[in-house]
Formats: sequence, structure tokens, C-alpha cells
Amino acid sequence: MIVFDNVWFSYGNRDVLKGISFNANFDERIAVLGESGGGKTTILKLILGLIAPDKGKILIDGIDITELGEEELIPVRRKFSIVFQEGALFDSLPVKENVAFFMREILKLPDEKIYSRVNELLSRVGVHGSEELMPEELSGGMHRRVAIARALAVGKTKMFLYDEPTAGLDPINSERIMSLIEDLANKENIGFMIITHVVYVAWQLCNRFIFIKDGSIIFDGNKKELISTEIAAVKDFIKELFFKVS
Repeated sequence: MIVFDNVWFSYGNRDVLKGISFNANFDERIAVLGESGGGKTTILKLILGLIAPDKGKILIDGIDITELGEEELIPVRRKFSIVFQEGALFDSLPVKENVAFFMREILKLPDEKIYSRVNELLSRVGVHGSEELMPEELSGGMHRRVAIARALAVGKTKMFLYDEPTAGLDPINSERIMSLIEDLANKENIGFMIITHVVYVAWQLCNRFIFIKDGSIIFDGNKKELISTEIAAVKDFIKELFFKVS
């Protein structure tokens, strides 16, 4: 379980998160919604211990991670498969070496096992045959799929974390990534947390919605509660649903 207990975080003098609290089970399918720059990605970084809160506690499986050092955070981070918005592939490495990186540098597996696993993962995300391509040669959709393959290379995890998984993609590739996210969650039998400002993506994939505005959680509920909310900021944000969802 993930627990945020009165978490505050600021960049300089700007408060990004103002005492937010929530619990999340690893098998949930959660969307964190809100305007750009509202602190959504900050939540993922806090979960992974990439940054530390100014105040409050963050517990992962009952362990307060806010005071842990880098070595102590490694087993915490391995509980998650993370895909950041831009994929964060190494520009200087071809696709196969991007996916192989964790297995070679951390797990120290032999090449035979590494490349067998690379081929398996690239096939799984639908980009088999791209092994020798460089990141700059990939389309936006392919880039995101390779990033997901690399995230899967860490092995069995407890939850997927996605930062704006469809950002910058055309409608066809957005649908492909959404289908892949759902398929992986079903096959791995684990949940995910998606950071997005596209409410339609959240609606299609998730069954719990956390809405952040001005650094605070102003809504946390299911689909029925979302579409019936009387919170003005949330109603305005989700109005596109009434044009896309019958």
C-alpha cells in the first residue's frame, strides 16, 4: 500500500503540494488529474523517493521512505515499473541496449539471457524488429512502447506508474498505448497509477480519480462520483467526457 500522510512539497518559495493525504492499494487503477504544473508528476517522484517531502510521511508497504538513503530506496523503487512522460531512453543506445540496461548493469545477467528477454519484451509491447534503431529514429508511439518494455525489464513489480503516457501522441497511438496499459495490468494482475491531464484517457482506463488543484486534493472518488460531482473545478475539467462518453 502507498500512504501519503499530510505531505507538503515546494519548489523554492512555491508550494506545489499542500498537506495532501491519501491511501492507495497496489491493485487499484488510479488516475491523478489536474492542470499542468499542478504537482501530479511530483507525486510519482515522491513515491519513488527521487525527491523528499518538506513535511509529512510517505509509507510504502508500511515503511516510511522519507528518511531512507539511496541504497535503502533501491528495494522500494523495484516495487514499481515507472514510465516517465518522455520515455527517458538513453539517446546514445539502440533500443535493445536501452531495454537491456537494467538487466546488464543491476542484475548482471549473461548476454544470452538478456537478449532473449529483450526480444520477449519488445514483442510483448508490439515493437519487435526495432532492436537496432536509435531513439531518435522511433515514432512517438514506438518510443513510449520501448520505454514500457524497459520498465518491464526490472521483473515482477507491485504497480505500474505512468507519467502522461499519451502526451504528444496522435489519437491512434494514444489508443494503442491505452490498450497496452490495460493489457499489461490484466496479464500481470497488478494495478497502476496514471498521471494525466487528459480526462478521457483516465476515464477509459481507471476506476478511481484523484483531482489536485492548487496543491490540494479536491476530489477522490469513482466514476459515478466523478460524473455527479458538484465541485465546480472538477465539473469544468471533465466536461469533455460528455462529448466522448455516452
